[in-house]
Amino acid sequence: MIPIRLEIQGLYSYKEKQIIEFDQLTAAGLFGIFGAVGSGKSSILEAVLLALYGSTERLSDRGEKNSMVNLQSEALLINFEFKAGKNNSNTYLGRYGAKRNPKNFDDVKPAEHTFYLKTGSELQPLTLRGEDILGMKKEHFKQTVIIPQGKFKEFIDLTPGPRAEMMKELFGLERFDLSYKTAGLLRIVKDEKIRLETQITSLAQYSEESLKEKETNIKQIAEQVGALEKDFQHAVQTYKKQEQIQALHQTLQSFEKEWEELDAKKEDIKEKKAVFKDFLKAKTYLKPIWDQIEDRKKEVEKFQVSIVDCERFKESYVEEICKKVEEETKLKEKANQKSERESKIRDLEKVKEVKDLELQIEEAEKEIKLIRPNLDTRTSEQKTLEVKISKLEEELDKNQIPDSNRLANLKSAVKDWENWNSNKKTLGLEIKNLELSQKQLQEEITKLQDHLPKDELSINTWIESLKNRIKTLESERDNLIQKSGLGAHVHLLEDGKPCPLCGASEHPDPLQSDPQDLSLKQKEEEIEKVKITLEDVFELSKKLSEFGFKLDSNTQQLESKLSDFQNLESQIKNLEEDLKAQSFDNVEAVRHFLQKTESAIQKADQQNRQLKDWRKKWQTEKSDLETAEQKLRILEQGLLTLHTKQNSKRSDIKDLGFCQPFFDKNALEIQQTIQRVQDDIDKTADLLNGIQKILVEIRNKQATNLANLETYRKGLIDTENKITSLKYQFEDLKKTHGFEDEEKLIQLFHHSLDADKVEIEIKNFEQRAHLVKSRIEEIQKTEGIKDFNQDAFEELKNTLEAKSKALDVIKKDFTLLDREIIESTEKLKEKKKVLETFGKLENRESNLKELEKLFKGSGFVQYVSSIYLKELCNTANIRFNKLTKNSMSLEIDENNTFYVVDYLNGGKKRLLKSLSGGQTFQASLCLALALAEKVKSLNEADQSFFFLDEGFGALDRNALRVVFETLKALRHENRVVGIISHVEELQQEIEVYAKIELDAEKGSQVRYSF
Repeated sequence: MIPIRLEIQGLYSYKEKQIIEFDQLTAAGLFGIFGAVGSGKSSILEAVLLALYGSTERLSDRGEKNSMVNLQSEALLINFEFKAGKNNSNTYLGRYGAKRNPKNFDDVKPAEHTFYLKTGSELQPLTLRGEDILGMKKEHFKQTVIIPQGKFKEFIDLTPGPRAEMMKELFGLERFDLSYKTAGLLRIVKDEKIRLETQITSLAQYSEESLKEKETNIKQIAEQVGALEKDFQHAVQTYKKQEQIQALHQTLQSFEKEWEELDAKKEDIKEKKAVFKDFLKAKTYLKPIWDQIEDRKKEVEKFQVSIVDCERFKESYVEEICKKVEEETKLKEKANQKSERESKIRDLEKVKEVKDLELQIEEAEKEIKLIRPNLDTRTSEQKTLEVKISKLEEELDKNQIPDSNRLANLKSAVKDWENWNSNKKTLGLEIKNLELSQKQLQEEITKLQDHLPKDELSINTWIESLKNRIKTLESERDNLIQKSGLGAHVHLLEDGKPCPLCGASEHPDPLQSDPQDLSLKQKEEEIEKVKITLEDVFELSKKLSEFGFKLDSNTQQLESKLSDFQNLESQIKNLEEDLKAQSFDNVEAVRHFLQKTESAIQKADQQNRQLKDWRKKWQTEKSDLETAEQKLRILEQGLLTLHTKQNSKRSDIKDLGFCQPFFDKNALEIQQTIQRVQDDIDKTADLLNGIQKILVEIRNKQATNLANLETYRKGLIDTENKITSLKYQFEDLKKTHGFEDEEKLIQLFHHSLDADKVEIEIKNFEQRAHLVKSRIEEIQKTEGIKDFNQDAFEELKNTLEAKSKALDVIKKDFTLLDREIIESTEKLKEKKKVLETFGKLENRESNLKELEKLFKGSGFVQYVSSIYLKELCNTANIRFNKLTKNSMSLEIDENNTFYVVDYLNGGKKRLLKSLSGGQTFQASLCLALALAEKVKSLNEADQSFFFLDEGFGALDRNALRVVFETLKALRHENRVVGIISHVEELQQEIEVYAKIELDAEKGSQVRYSF
């Protein structure tokens, strides 16, 4: 995982949105995140864990989110962009957000935690979790990639069981846990074996002997089937011939019966033929003439009714035409007065227009009287404003204001002078504090150096002397122990008897007991005193290193501050000389000049604004004045035009005497009079037009009625003549076709006989009778038909069925036996294969049982995990040996417990937990780097990331320097390392860093060294 960008807002002390640009920090290979205690450094790792896993190291994500959200914020939002996957080829965005309940400040709603795959500028939502994307759990992530504060030793502190489980999950060692797979395979083999045993039991009845017996039986049955089949075929042919004769005999009986039925219907068919013949003649020859006579009688009735109606309408039309002609005459007389009445309407319209013009003339004269005095006043005011503008322009021309660029430069110079002097004072105080601190540090170093013995050149030589003294004393102590052990056996020596230690039989010079040399207690006390002195000297050396480190840092800061102080003095001096060159004695003179110039500028600005306002007002007034003058001219011209129109309208009136009374009336009364006359004219014209249309319509109807009357009379005569002619024709046809009784003839006309149906019935009867007779004669000529006996046929049929059943039974036996032979053959083949498979399964079961014993209890996984841990120790020792100057190395035993080999004490082993704080830190760092390197190779990544949140307080100056040299060297291995610490001295070692500062108003703020 490689971080790219982190946005934090509303988390712990991060009130405002802050962005950590990891892509710029990680580019350096080694970077730091520094800040005072409580500034929010570790919150960055908390934010990363929230974005990836939805929970933090300090608080639970459930029930404690209220304390997680900034107390001055309504919401928490984290956006973390990072690379992950194989070779870190994919870019992801992790987003974690939570909001407070608006109604309950202490209640924080459930957080939203989502991931996106970033492709270019597009974000594709994912359903994966952080564990799926990174390929490791949160606990392992905190031990291999991001190590939070206080968790650096967690991997070492794990017990062997959890440590092996971690290696199993981290490196996918569960693939070596084959016990379950082996048990599953063994269970499958056992189930298959049971199935095959059952199958073998079911196949036990099949054998080669029973198969041969069945083959012999089927040959005998086949011979019997052949003989029975031949006899059966001969019987079938005989039966088929008799079956055909039986069918003809039954057909003959059926036709003879049908002939008897047809013979019984002959008389009825003859009667139907006679009625059908008369009906057909009446309908064909007489019915059409009779239908025409009836139709003509109906026409005569219609003509008679129509003639009566036309006679009645003839008289009513004459009366109506006389009335309408009289109304038309009256309306024509009134319509002839239309031109005269319209002329008077036109005169009244002109009177109305004259009255309207009089009103317009009065309005125009009033408006002219109002505009003319106001126009004179505004002209005078315009001239006064022109004089004011001219005077103000002259006054502005007299004022002289310096160039704006010069003023800007002078203001900038004053501001720079003030800032430089302020910085100079601040630097002076800082220099005094640094000089005082330097003096105090030198005094402390001198005090510590006073502890150095006069015969020692340095602390290091003193330490070496003490170590040599300890070695000498320990050697003397060992000799004393040896002598003491030998002395305990001196009393056992006897001449001629073997020594219990070396076996010698002669003892020429036995060891003599010496109380002073055997004083072990004194040697032990002396060794302990020297060791205590050595520890004090180590502590003294550590303090000297710390004070030396602080003194070097203080000296560098003092030199930097002195250089800055000299630069400020030089800048201030150059600025003052530049001001003198511009005729300013000092900065106060510049300030006075700027104040005076500012007042002049403000006055000029005020005058310019006044001048602009006056010019704008003058321009507006001028435009308004021109508009008013134009309006006055238009009004005067319009008044003259109105007088001309009025005189013209008066001269156009034709009947002035008629119109004179209307000049005293208002326009509404005149308009009402005009409207009444016009309405009467229009009404008269409409009535006249309507009467004339009605007259034309009535006269047309009268003419049509007279024409219809004549037509109906003529049609009545023609129809009566036609009826007489048709009656003569009808009588002649009756005589011709032998119908004397007209009443019976008419009954035939109304008869319901269906001619087509009767004709078909007669025709079908005759055809069927002919067919039945010919078929009877044909069948009687067939051979054997007369000698056919039904009982003999039934007996033949029964014999055939018996032979068929006997043949079917023996064929069925043959088929069943044949199937049994086929089945036995297949089952014997199957039995052979099953027995072969069963033998193979027994061998496989034996092998799997052996493997099950080997893999039982995850023993193989523990073995592989131990190999991984040993490889991890070997990788960690490459750096740990350098850090400890080859004085120690790491080992792991068969129980996965970490030990350290102490080469300063004869290569003896002791638990890793027994190391000091600084040594434990070194070991933890080496193991963490080795573990991260293994994870990097596991992910097939070219580059890996490692983040460490530790104070480094347990390390002395030299150890700290060695650690940083180790971390810097990781850059050459394409590794990125980040460090979080509050120790200011570390900033001197790391060039690229982000600094976190806690602002009382804004919260944690992020600054960068670049």
